Amino acid sequence: MSASLRRRRGALDIWPGFVDALTSLIMVMIFVLLIFAIGQFVLSDTLSGKNRALDALNAKVAELAKTLSLSEEQKRVLDARAKELSASLGAVSGERDAAHDEAAKLNTDVAALTELKRQLEAQVASLAAELDTSKDNLVKQTDLTSAASAQVELLNRQLAALNEQLGKIQAALDIANKDIHAKDAKIADLGKELNVALANRVGELERYRSEFFGKLRQALGERSDVRVVGDRFVLPTDILFESGSAELGPEAQERLATLAGTVKEVAAEIPSSLDWVLRIDGHTDKRPIHTAQFPSNWELSSARAVAIVKYLVVQGIPAHRLSANGFGSFQPLDGADTADAYAKNRRIEIQLTNR
Repeated sequence: MSASLRRRRGALDIWPGFVDALTSLIMVMIFVLLIFAIGQFVLSDTLSGKNRALDALNAKVAELAKTLSLSEEQKRVLDARAKELSASLGAVSGERDAAHDEAAKLNTDVAALTELKRQLEAQVASLAAELDTSKDNLVKQTDLTSAASAQVELLNRQLAALNEQLGKIQAALDIANKDIHAKDAKIADLGKELNVALANRVGELERYRSEFFGKLRQALGERSDVRVVGDRFVLPTDILFESGSAELGPEAQERLATLAGTVKEVAAEIPSSLDWVLRIDGHTDKRPIHTAQFPSNWELSSARAVAIVKYLVVQGIPAHRLSANGFGSFQPLDGADTADAYAKNRRIEIQLTNR
């Protein structure tokens, strides 16, 4: 056997192993890219969820801030505790705004990383095509030329460089996730502090509400038809108004004068930092009314609530501390079609609550 033939056979024996190794390398590279794409999708979905949670919390903070806001006159008489709470809330709000700006910056960075990933994927696809072309050309040859070996080596170096860039991108995404988690913790702390502040305000007013109901019951006497239901003081309209009327008679005005005195007595004890309001809610039974003055029970219940509020203003209760509301027959206490049920549903509800 000639030396030329032996060299040719040796080259053919090496070639299958080289092709298998090259194929395995390409499969590993594709698998790594698939894993990276899935990870990027999960990360994008997570960031989107965090942004929605941040927007929802911003809306909640705005609503709570509106609830806890004070007028200029009240701010001048706030005690030291209220001032400290306002300063604390302002600082936390600034941190929240900074967290929001940081989150926007992180979103921009993630978008840039996503674009870089797309470019790298395009380069990998191009290299894969070049590898396929090189493989086809090498299959047609009987000897592995030095030029083909150099080309394979160059492709391998380029693939290693791409893998290194992908590693850097993953590290940057990990840092972005850590920053987002830190901002989420700050936002959670802000929500807890605002909830505690609101709970304290509600608790303070609850004490004065109980005192108000107790004094009002003493003023009106021990009547079985006057009762407390939850956070509302309920009294029948029959002791204030004639059937189908919104006019206050002398006896009704006497009772309301007692109510006004009780309100002023309790109001003098309520701190100026509590923004309270006395709600007067009118309710009727479900029997319809059709008169020129009251086309329906809506108008009758509203007119009765307004008449009580107007009288309380005359008695010296500030108008901005009063609210009149009419509910007609649509919030009954008893759904039965009996005289007792109708009497129970014809009522005035008084509630001392936050504005």
